[in-house]
This record gives sequence, structure tokens and C-alpha cells, in this order.
Amino acid sequence: MQYTQLGKTGINISKICVGCMSFGKPGTMHDWALDEEGTDAVVAHALDLGITFFDTANGYSAGTSEEYLGKALRKHTSRDRVVIASKVYFNEGRLSS
Repeated sequence: MQYTQLGKTGINISKICVGCMSFGKPGTMHDWALDEEGTDAVVAHALDLGITFFDTANGYSAGTSEEYLGKALRKHTSRDRVVIASKVYFNEGRLSS
């Protein structure tokens, strides 16, 4: 895996980022979304390949993308070893849990 520095932060991240729009409870946004077990498998494989950069959003599958990603990362690595890019949109005055 190739890595690069995140701006001037001194944080190194993988040049490949896993987009997490396909993670989450199927049917809340897309029927083809990966359930929690599928998300766990993809995240574990990405980490095995050296990927340390993940992108999600509170609007992906009504927040379940963030939840499933968080559970998978907690299971397979420590929080200080990955970078999570997230966005807040479709926010009706609250964030996803």
C-alpha cells in the first residue's frame, strides 16, 4: 500500500480510501447496501491490505453506515490507526448515533 501525508498534519494515510456509501442497513437508502456482517468483512479485508482511510456520512443508510463502520473498526483495529472522513448532510437537526 502507498501512503501519503494528510495535508500538513503529519498524519499518514493510505492513498486508497474506502467509500462507505454501500455500507448500512439494506433498504434504508439502497437495497444493495451491505449489512453489518458484509461491512465487517470488507473493512477487515481493507485493513489487511493496509488501507487506513475510510469515507462515510451520516446520511448513508440513515446513519447505519457510520454505525457498522465504527463497529468493524473497533473489532479489527485501534482508532488511532485509521482516518475517517465523514460528512453531515440530510441532517434534520440531529446526528446519527
